[in-house]
Parts: sequence; structure tokens; C-alpha cells
Amino acid sequence: MIEKSALKLLIALVALSALAVTLYYPISIPLILFMIFTAYFFRDPERKIGHGIISPADGKIDYVSHNRLEIFMSPFDCHVNRSPTKGRVLKVEFCEGKVVPAYKREKNVRMNEITIKAEDGIYKVVQIAGIFARRIVCYVKEGDEVEKGQRIGLIRFGSRVVLEIPNGYRFVKSVGEKVKAGETVAVRDEDFS
Repeated sequence: MIEKSALKLLIALVALSALAVTLYYPISIPLILFMIFTAYFFRDPERKIGHGIISPADGKIDYVSHNRLEIFMSPFDCHVNRSPTKGRVLKVEFCEGKVVPAYKREKNVRMNEITIKAEDGIYKVVQIAGIFARRIVCYVKEGDEVEKGQRIGLIRFGSRVVLEIPNGYRFVKSVGEKVKAGETVAVRDEDFS
């Protein structure tokens, strides 16, 4: 499945590629390659949702602390973001800031912070736009009820996602590991073994 916001772009690329093939064939090759990459980038596969707290994004974990996990999403990862838990969206806050490469951990960057209130506490999913991303698409708004694993947004072309969880949980993934959205990344302390 392709993420819905990419359909217009893909339709335009198909039309341009078809026109290029009829006018001057060699020009169509880069257009077709870009169309294939775009379709791959905006893929939105169904995911099996794990137990406990799930990863909001695909990518490589590059930071873990007591209650914070950060995931770098390369251009080859799926960029659709998912809710780590079931709850109600308390706040969605977009902060305009500087744009830096997504692999860098910096402050005062362009980001969208989604705060979710669940039965066991407050969760935050922070979508951070990288230098090429520049566009954060948020699917939820304040007051929305979300299910664990529900699609909550998308960051275009390279980005970073931060997950903050309440006390009483422990991360079961560590720095350097690859994760997929929907995969378990934290469990309750009493479930940890």
C-alpha cells in the first residue's frame, strides 16, 4: 500500500514519464527511477502489532535513556509513524526550528510533538524533520482517541522520531538495533525478564 499523501506526486510522475517516453526516451529513465524510489519511500505496509509499548517508527535506534528512545529513519526506512499505545491525544504542537541532518541529535529543530494520555501515563512521540524532510504530516489532532499501532503521521525524506514513555517501563531494545513500527520496544518493569 502507498501512503495517501504521495498519490498526487506519483500520478504526476507517471504522467511526466509517459510524456517523456513519447518525446525523448532518455529523459524518461531518471523520471521512472525517481517514480520507483518515490513509491518505495512512501510505502505503508500493514504491520503486526507487538505487546507492551511499540516502536512508533522504522529505523535504527541511536539513543536510549531511562524513558527516552530515539530512532534515526534513513531514506530507505518506511516513514509512516504509529501510536506506541492506546490513549487520547492531549496535545499536538508544531515547533518551527532549524533544519539539520536527521542523524544529528540537536535542540531547537523543526518538530511536531504528539502527547498521548494512556491509562498508565503520558507518552510523547516527537517527529523531527531532517534537512531533506522539511515536511511533517500529522494525521491526529487534540482529543482524538488512538489505538496502539494506529497511523499518526509521516515525515518525508529522512528524519528522526523520539519516543518518551512513563515510569514503570523498561526498554528491551538498545542502541544500534533496527526496529520496525509496531514492534515491541518496552515492557512493564514487572514483565521484564
